[in-house]
Amino acid sequence: NPYAGLVSHLRASWLSGKTRPMEYRVAQLEALGRFLDDKKQEILEAAELDMGKPSFEAFFSEILLCKNELNITLNNLSHWMKDEHVDKNLVMQLDSAFIRKDPYGVVLIIAPWNYPIQLFLVPLIGAIAAGNCAVIKPSEISKNTERLVAETLSCYLDNDCFAVVTGGVPETTRLLENKFDYIFFTGSSPVGRIVMTAAAKHLTPVTLELGGKNPCYVSDTCDVTNVARRVAWGRFFNAGQTCIAPDYLLCTIEMQEKLMPALREAITEFFGPNPRESPDFGRIVSDKQFRRLRTLLGSGRVAIGGQTDEAERYIAPTVLVDVQPSDPIMQEEIFGPILPIVVIANMDEAIDFINARPRPLAVYAFSCDSKIVNQVLERTSSGGFCGNDTLMHVTLPSLPFGGIGNGGLGKYHGKFTFDTFSHHRGCLHRNMGLETLNTPRYPPYTQQKLGLLTTTFEVKRRGTCTLL
Repeated sequence: NPYAGLVSHLRASWLSGKTRPMEYRVAQLEALGRFLDDKKQEILEAAELDMGKPSFEAFFSEILLCKNELNITLNNLSHWMKDEHVDKNLVMQLDSAFIRKDPYGVVLIIAPWNYPIQLFLVPLIGAIAAGNCAVIKPSEISKNTERLVAETLSCYLDNDCFAVVTGGVPETTRLLENKFDYIFFTGSSPVGRIVMTAAAKHLTPVTLELGGKNPCYVSDTCDVTNVARRVAWGRFFNAGQTCIAPDYLLCTIEMQEKLMPALREAITEFFGPNPRESPDFGRIVSDKQFRRLRTLLGSGRVAIGGQTDEAERYIAPTVLVDVQPSDPIMQEEIFGPILPIVVIANMDEAIDFINARPRPLAVYAFSCDSKIVNQVLERTSSGGFCGNDTLMHVTLPSLPFGGIGNGGLGKYHGKFTFDTFSHHRGCLHRNMGLETLNTPRYPPYTQQKLGLLTTTFEVKRRGTCTLL
């Protein structure tokens, strides 16, 4: 295997204990901060070359959010690393019972192309903070960013403990044949199944950050202008190539009639009368993705947008109406600047529609009535939820980000990333003396010993009493 030597080298570094001291972890994290500062302009340029990503969007999603994660980790690392002491029973009052946060060892991080810096760097921050060595596999589809990471990251990190591997499907397949101690994958559900199958051969734990069709319910009681602006921003940010973007909109026919002019106005406000000329609207990442999306434009009827240019890989911000649940666009995650509207009769029908499909990565609900938003929250299941906005819940490192069901497995962001890459090791350190306290558990067994054991070990429910 071409990567066996690399993985063995990293494992030897990890076994040496090099990555465990807090000072080492802090130094590597600070080096990541210098990478973001020094290479800021090159990151923005690579994002523009790969996807026509506006520098505003690239700075916000690829640099600012990463710096936030980095600083929160540096601010809290000493506290996160401390042993967590736990409750004890009567027998062990003089002993030490605690949870030790151990690193897993050598971890693999496989990143996607849509946010090619953020989606490898945020997991890497947690992996370093937890004391692991790591192999980073950036996406070959965002080739300019891949080249930048491959050529420059090694100048900042300890090469004995961290490595970048490039290539496509064949290289990733060979990489996955090696035994890792943890695998963190972000990408599509079909590839997630391949990664999980490879991990199972070594009983390697995984975090899978996948995707899905995120529903957005708009009730009849809402501020239509605000809804249109927030939905349009979330759908067309990064030209729609965002795993948590609102994938389709559910509303009544009356609300659709109100939304159409508001959406048209919001799109014009954001990108001008011709979005193709706007410096603030990106492009599709590849010819393959462009052709797939152009085919999906045949679902329903184009009400706004619909223009395409294959040479530029441009698809205009588009809204589709008269969309049926059986249409092709409703059978797969869109991952592009197309918003289908599906008409429903009421909130109950919208909830039934959501629950009849695989659980999404995010559910969105808009209403001026907080009871309606709460109803959607309580009666659906998803990786995350955001009421009266889109995307913004993932900008809070204090909230866990992750999927459920088809949307993925596991969670990260902030302390959740540190916890993901840490084995929570249950530890008990007992006193060598006081052997009398242990006598009730030793043979020969008697009823008296059982009574003593019950008294000292039994956990009673609070608020209950025994009638004598």
